[in-house]
Amino acid sequence: MDRQLQPRRRRADLPELTGAHAGHTCTRTSPARSERSGRAFNQPSTGVCTMSRHILAASLTALLLPTSAHAQWDPANAQWGKTAPTDIRVMTWNVQDGITSTADKSNPVSSWAALVRTVAAFAPDVLILQEAGDNSGNGTGSGVDSPSTLATTLDLFFHGGNDPFEGGTVSDYVQLYRPGYDLPYIFVSTNTDGFNRNVILSRWPFADLNGDGKSNTSDFFIGPNATPINGGDGGIRGYMFAEIDLPDQTYLGDLVIGNGHLKAGGSGNDFSQRLEAAQNIWYYVRYFYNGNGTGSPDPEAAVSDIPPAQNVLDADTPVIFGGDLNEDEETNGRRGPAAWFAQGPTQGDSTTGTDADGTDGLYDMSAEFFTGDLDTQGSSKLDTIVWQDSVTQRRRSFIYQSAATPISSQPPEIADFGFPPANNGTLASSFASDHFPVIADFIVSLGSAPLPGDFNLLSPADNATKVGTLFNASWETSTDADSYAITVATDPGLTNVVYSASPLPTPSAIVFGLNTCTQYYWSVTASNGIGDTVSTPAVASFLTIGYGDQNDDGVVTATDFTAWISNFNANDPIADVNQDGMVTSADFTAWIAAFNAGCP
Repeated sequence: MDRQLQPRRRRADLPELTGAHAGHTCTRTSPARSERSGRAFNQPSTGVCTMSRHILAASLTALLLPTSAHAQWDPANAQWGKTAPTDIRVMTWNVQDGITSTADKSNPVSSWAALVRTVAAFAPDVLILQEAGDNSGNGTGSGVDSPSTLATTLDLFFHGGNDPFEGGTVSDYVQLYRPGYDLPYIFVSTNTDGFNRNVILSRWPFADLNGDGKSNTSDFFIGPNATPINGGDGGIRGYMFAEIDLPDQTYLGDLVIGNGHLKAGGSGNDFSQRLEAAQNIWYYVRYFYNGNGTGSPDPEAAVSDIPPAQNVLDADTPVIFGGDLNEDEETNGRRGPAAWFAQGPTQGDSTTGTDADGTDGLYDMSAEFFTGDLDTQGSSKLDTIVWQDSVTQRRRSFIYQSAATPISSQPPEIADFGFPPANNGTLASSFASDHFPVIADFIVSLGSAPLPGDFNLLSPADNATKVGTLFNASWETSTDADSYAITVATDPGLTNVVYSASPLPTPSAIVFGLNTCTQYYWSVTASNGIGDTVSTPAVASFLTIGYGDQNDDGVVTATDFTAWISNFNANDPIADVNQDGMVTSADFTAWIAAFNAGCP
């Protein structure tokens, strides 16, 4: 359990649920803390910013409708999804050179494939990556990918297609395992240590939130006039931030995400570099984004930002940041990067903490769900997520480690990964990276938009007969709906689905592929970012035409034989009972069958 050393005020609408600056704009009970305040336990240069080539059709819905990784949170039963669709899932992962332009993208048992499946399984809304783009480290090429090359590689990672770097076709990609899921907004840092890059991927678009004309930065610079630190930048690989525009009809605020990979190593200089970077990152969040309590960004004019920011973040916009800090805060014997990220210079201080209100923020102490293992790399917890807990509440966070997950609990996207007979998912993490991902679900302030309004099914009417095997289904417009989904099945429980379509922008759909003289059931769901509303009636039925009623009197009787003869002689398409596109004598046999079945 999280426990807190000092009392603090909470937003009443956000209950705690346990368990050189430049950029580019894209066209409680209180939570418990560890004995080190600020650590939250969870029980068992300008970057290249791109928009995926697939966004035009698919991502309008992604902008509006939060999706969950699976239907619910029940890992024991292989369900690893968000509790609420409006929760924001953030995932940090050092991918150990597995995502590069020269990677093998067609081997189903490889680092690339394991990374693909894991991202598909947990479907984060925001994904922050470290150690991407290192072809030398991957062993398949040389040098580090340029930002544009890495952005193209990430597009292949999600959508597949022809590989412009290695030739052939990408056969393992995220949407192969989770169709419709996408992170179309990609920000690749221009900063590199000569080996790899950091990346932020988002479901929602990047946008300038503080009036400086930029939505992101690959790194920043703080001058020596900053107090109480010496100034500098975000470290050897830079520390990137992205400002994200959340849909207003769903969320009251927006979101800022930070990502970085601090200096590795155990020398005194390595420790110093990590601490200096962490101090600068704390200052940037506290002073630049939140104004150090003054209401004005960068009150000491220490941050290099041209043009300068005009406003601090609003009260409903949290900063969530993290990455590979290369230091375990529980075993390092000092106030290291994670403590500085969350608390600033003084633990428990109510004015210098990283939270928007000046109190301490929180950093995760996530655990693997089944074993409680806290380590993300070897025997250390190096990968961390930090958040401003007066603005956003963590619902849960966890570490995924496939070897510790029972076979029956593996996410379905991972469950058959591996070499037979061990193709049961247990090897996925070891193939993917030498780090395990940390995943956290956050509760943020929701907008006041209502659920979609009630609406009625129109055509076909409930219990309708003689419905064509291809027809236009229609229903009333649902107020406040963003999209619709239609389902047609042969059973009233809608389990034997024969036709479905979503997301539909308008209240109609062309239904096709049905059989003649068959009872069907249909339903429509209207959706928006707040939730779903099912049609009235929830399920309606109809009977498709059988062409037995040739005189159109509503019943099938012997008089329909005479009517069929007349229609046959007139070459009327209604006489085409077998629906082969021609009126022939074979239709008589078909009419006899329809007559015997009493099928109109």
